[in-house]
Order: sequence, then structure tokens, then C-alpha cells
Amino acid sequence: MSSPSESQKDIFRDTPVRFLGYANEVGEAFRSLVKPAVVKFSYVVAFGYVAADSIDKGYKESEKIHANSTEKTKKVAIAAVDTVLWQTFASVLIPGFTINRFCFFTNMLLEKSTKLPTNLRKWTVTCLGLATIPFIVHPIDTFVEEAMDKTARKIYN
Repeated sequence: MSSPSESQKDIFRDTPVRFLGYANEVGEAFRSLVKPAVVKFSYVVAFGYVAADSIDKGYKESEKIHANSTEKTKKVAIAAVDTVLWQTFASVLIPGFTINRFCFFTNMLLEKSTKLPTNLRKWTVTCLGLATIPFIVHPIDTFVEEAMDKTARKIYN
């Protein structure tokens, strides 16, 4: 598959801007080392990414030719809502929960099975949490895609 041309390039999915969607996973990985406000801010960044991508997809749909204004409104709404749902689950909620629980249980395991000093244990948990992110992206994206095809997309398509 060839890469999209500049005019077709989706800045929210085909450029480093995509990494803003991972902000909350990074926040969760650092949870044991930073103040709660930092983790909350990471969710603000991730949800900002979701909102921007959703607005972008709605706008792109609005620029297309439609049969009439009713059809246009419907298609724009579907594009925006589909993106909000997909991004919220695939980029924020499921990965955030996954990294949170991974780090929690890793910390618990290290605390009970090792004599690592607290600071070293926290850094180990953070590094393992960060290292886990690339491995969870594709399975979560695939799961959300399939789940949406079987649920929400049946309603609005």
C-alpha cells in the first residue's frame, strides 16, 4: 500500500500528531512518579486529540458533495460521532485502563517478590508500562473496530 499523498495525508493519523492520542497511556505509566494532576492533564491532551480528530473528520465530510442538506447533515454527524466513539475507546479508555492495571499489578508483583528500593521499583514499573504501549495498540484498535462494526455502526449505517 502506498503512502497517502500530501493532499490526502491525515494529520491526526498519518503524522506524529497521532502520538497525542497516547498521552494518557504515558500519563498512566508515569502515575507512580508524578502528581495526580499530571496524569489528569495527560487525559486532557488525549481527549483534546479525540475532539480535534472528530472535528476534522466531520469537516472533511462536510466538504464533500451530498445529495441534499439532510444527507449532508447526517453524513457529517456520522463521521464525527464514529470518530469520537472509535478514538475514545481505542485511544483513551481501553489503553489507559490497560496500562493503569498493568502498572498496578506489576508494582504489586515487584513489591511482593523483590527487595527493590521504592524509587527503583517505581521507575521499573514506569519503564515496563511505557514498553507495553506499542504492544497493545494494534490489538485494541482491531478489537474496537470489530466491536463498532457489530454495534454502533449497525445503527447509523
